[in-house]
Amino acid sequence: MSLKLHYIITPRKFFIYKADGRRVQFNEHKILSTCIRAGASKKTAKRILKKVKSEVYRDMTSNDIYKIVLRVISEEKDLHALHQRYQLKDAIMRMGPAGFAFENYIASILEYYDYQVIRIRSKIRGKCATHEIDLIGMKNNQEFLIECKYHSLRGVYTGLKESLYTHARFLDMHPKFAGEIIFCNTQVSNHAKKYAKCIGQKIFSWRYPAANSLEKIIEKHNLYPITILNLTENELRIFSDCNMMVAKDLLRYDEAKIAKMTGISKKRINNMQKLVKQIFHPT
Repeated sequence: MSLKLHYIITPRKFFIYKADGRRVQFNEHKILSTCIRAGASKKTAKRILKKVKSEVYRDMTSNDIYKIVLRVISEEKDLHALHQRYQLKDAIMRMGPAGFAFENYIASILEYYDYQVIRIRSKIRGKCATHEIDLIGMKNNQEFLIECKYHSLRGVYTGLKESLYTHARFLDMHPKFAGEIIFCNTQVSNHAKKYAKCIGQKIFSWRYPAANSLEKIIEKHNLYPITILNLTENELRIFSDCNMMVAKDLLRYDEAKIAKMTGISKKRINNMQKLVKQIFHPT
């Protein structure tokens, strides 16, 4: 009888609530694909999905399902690295509240988009106003205006307003820049995508563009943010000031040198380095 009741509560197709309030059909493929991208084998990902599905019911929130996935992973043997990598989106969300850390992080990974960062948070005089530009990137001897839009909450879209605002600044400084780019840590609205495509503005965000989105570049090149190590706010500020925003950067130096650079104890740095090795070089 319990099995029959469970089937009634969780049919093959049912709906859940997203962080933005939308009611959407539960998509088990997202859990499977995210586990695999985070480093799980297909066999392990399917086993995790099976356990998660046994606890999911209609009208749950996506955040509750996310917590179930993390708990199931933590209950699996020798999957500590997967547990950390699965939290990529949350790790980026922890770069607030001001967003300066996110700007520094994007500056650290732009080379993987073939851009060289030449200036960070610069004031540039336009025809009608002075603008503070998050990043100025160089590609093929041309300069590009790069804006970083950071949100600390799930379900918040980067929308048409941000796209319009960036384009207005670009026009006011024309012909200083050859192009305009927006990086954001959340999804981007369809209106913003359509407008950006029309004016030639590039956007890199969560899940967009499909083949070159922010999370795919991070996962492909192991560019996980340093916040994946569960830093305190003070530690994040220190690493951001030192321009050490990618977790694997901690393996470039020994703990004594990093401790001297940051003022963080050697013991704490050593523990961080051990965790980085587990994440990127699991045994």
